[in-house]
Amino acid sequence: MTASASGADHTYATARELMAAMNAGQVSAVELAEAAIERIEEYDDDINAVCAPDFDHALEAARAADTARARGAASPLLGVPTTVKESFNVAGLPTTWGMPRFRDFVPTEDAVAVTRLRNAGAVILGKTNVPFALGDLQSYNDLYGTTNNPWDLGRTPGGSSGGSAAALAAGYGALSIGSDIAGSLRAPAHYCGVYAHKPSFGLVPSRGHTAPPAPPLAYDRDLTVPGPLARSAADLSLMLDVLAGPDDTTLGIAHGLTLPPARHDDLASYRVLVVDTHPLMPSAASVREALDAVGDRLSAAGVSVSRHSPLLPDQVEAARLYMRLLLSAMTANSPADAYERMREAAVRLDAEDLSLAAERTRGAALSHRDWLAADTLRAVHRARWRELFAEFDVVLCPAMPTPAFPHDHSPDQWGRRISVDGEDHCYADQLVWAGIATTPGLPATVAPISRSEEGLPIGVQIIGPMYEDRTPIRFAELLEQTFGGFTSPPLARSGG
Repeated sequence: MTASASGADHTYATARELMAAMNAGQVSAVELAEAAIERIEEYDDDINAVCAPDFDHALEAARAADTARARGAASPLLGVPTTVKESFNVAGLPTTWGMPRFRDFVPTEDAVAVTRLRNAGAVILGKTNVPFALGDLQSYNDLYGTTNNPWDLGRTPGGSSGGSAAALAAGYGALSIGSDIAGSLRAPAHYCGVYAHKPSFGLVPSRGHTAPPAPPLAYDRDLTVPGPLARSAADLSLMLDVLAGPDDTTLGIAHGLTLPPARHDDLASYRVLVVDTHPLMPSAASVREALDAVGDRLSAAGVSVSRHSPLLPDQVEAARLYMRLLLSAMTANSPADAYERMREAAVRLDAEDLSLAAERTRGAALSHRDWLAADTLRAVHRARWRELFAEFDVVLCPAMPTPAFPHDHSPDQWGRRISVDGEDHCYADQLVWAGIATTPGLPATVAPISRSEEGLPIGVQIIGPMYEDRTPIRFAELLEQTFGGFTSPPLARSGG
């Protein structure tokens, strides 16, 4: 990235640092936008994170930000270069969800989240790549190609917000937004070594984050939430203030929503439960060791750390429930013939088959009656989580069972395998770590904590109480201050 007139290199500066530098006159919004564009043009042939650039409009927005700042205006993100996941409507840019048949679908209005970014002064550089129909833990499609992990181009950056996480790790702006139903914010943050926050369900409006060519209606699709990605935990808090709040406002929390403050402002006051593996899906030794090391360091710092609790909801039952609800949500708009095939497959299942694969098959054809039964069980689990959070402030667990894995574009996604310490497991079963927070709608923050022997990032998932989003974000911020946070990948430092 080209240095500013002051000689400083702002490639990996946080949004808060950029705001301070612009307010002090050390760099202009135009300089930051030009430098980010230059960096994308230099590195993105290899990484392929930005699938729909919007550089001309970005420079216009940067000039407007400089003009506004010169006359004394102040906005939370004024002049900060930002990217947006391809699945959000941005007026004048295609919204395809990675599906080639929608290459010409161009919305005329922004999604609510994008409107709030613009109103906060963000400079939108363009849109980032996703998997086909947002339906994978990898980000590739026939329209835009494959996004590579900046830490290792032979590995995935994750999905479905993989382009956003890769862009941040590569230094393409300070912020991004994505969405999450099956770890789509959390897995990419873990794989790319950045920060992400999955908000409490319903906290950030989804209008304008709708599969094409559907109109941008105001409704919350079950399990799915939009959320921020950044290179620091403090920037997640800044973004939450911008994004969260009722759909009928133009700028999030600033227009009246009050979230509870973080439970504590000092690390030693937190009560922490560490869960390092799952009964249905083992975690890699590198992930367990990184998480356990954090637990040990927290204990040494005076934090109350537990490794087991009878208050933790039954994770086998929770995983089965999640798979039913997930597939019900994912297949809700399937064509009639496809739905009939899924229904027939569910009928053929042995009632004694309680595998996660069987639960996914059942979920794909769930009747309304059975969905209501599942939703009732979800309410039971939410009550159990409330009991747990009376005794603990946060739960630490893996975001995914392994660090970033090699690209695997085999056509039968449900037949793929994931290797965990040399042992093969069902590719889709690793989603149990997404479901632990998604099913009950809990907020969850991912923060980088370590690297594997191969030098790949490892993140921790920090789950907090419902609508207490500031608690896991603040805990991530305290982790960052105490033990360190984001580091740039060698590729981005060396120029490839």
